[in-house]
Amino acid sequence: MSRVDAVPAPLLVLGGVLSVQFGGALAATLVPQIGAAGSVILRLGIATVLLVLVARPRWRGHSRRDLGTIICFGLAMGLMNFAFYASLGHLPIGVAVTIEFVGPLTLAAVLSRRPRDLLAVAAAGIGVLLISRALSLPLEQLEVTGIALALAAGVCWAAYIVFSGRTGAAFPHLEGLALAMVVATAVVLPFGLWDVARHGTQAWDAEVLLKGLGIAVLSSVLPYSLELFALRRLAPAVFGILLSLEPAVAALAGLLVLGQRLTPVQLLGMGLVVLASVLVLGLGARRPPPQPAA
Repeated sequence: MSRVDAVPAPLLVLGGVLSVQFGGALAATLVPQIGAAGSVILRLGIATVLLVLVARPRWRGHSRRDLGTIICFGLAMGLMNFAFYASLGHLPIGVAVTIEFVGPLTLAAVLSRRPRDLLAVAAAGIGVLLISRALSLPLEQLEVTGIALALAAGVCWAAYIVFSGRTGAAFPHLEGLALAMVVATAVVLPFGLWDVARHGTQAWDAEVLLKGLGIAVLSSVLPYSLELFALRRLAPAVFGILLSLEPAVAALAGLLVLGQRLTPVQLLGMGLVVLASVLVLGLGARRPPPQPAA
């Protein structure tokens, strides 16, 4: 048993949740300087180098099916990060994460096919309307672009969950994740180069590079690795409940790092999304069937 396997799986997920949201808050300070795509390529580029050095993945000898899984996982990861970082230029991080969270929530409800879960997703939709202030602001003042980007990130997040599980089952240790990170970096690279040309290379000073290193570790290397290990041995109900804390942790990170405060109505909307997430991803999750004895 490795040292990571000795750590309780719920602690791995909780550590990943805290890491990715505070990393996202740090990234929000970087987006205005070098753009969303520039921030993503800096984060993914550093994270990919670190993971490849640690995992030392095999580049050959994989089946077509496994390669297809890696490509889909990398596409979902790269586009998810790009859309989410772009949404941070329009929305507070707590709002963006709450809207994004509708993606995995809807995926879980559709897979369960239970009316109760679909009602929970409907309640989450009301929560999204409240937190996005779509019911209180005139249409011309509504951050439609930010909301659309956060929803797109949510769709990619749902795909990330599906292909993360398949990758963890098909590849040992962190090998599959490292290969997927290479794909994700390649997907975002053209947009990142365009942001570099738009903002100028002088914007990439030592402080930006240091922030990029911190974001790469907090938002990519650490949480992705912890989730991959945890998903191999964690009950779906426990994982769902812990994952449901993402919007609340994002709001806390936004407050502590960025000074972003949400209104009582927005907090109510976040509460609806978190409650729906617990019902669908956690308390309402089906128990896995018992495995036959060896």
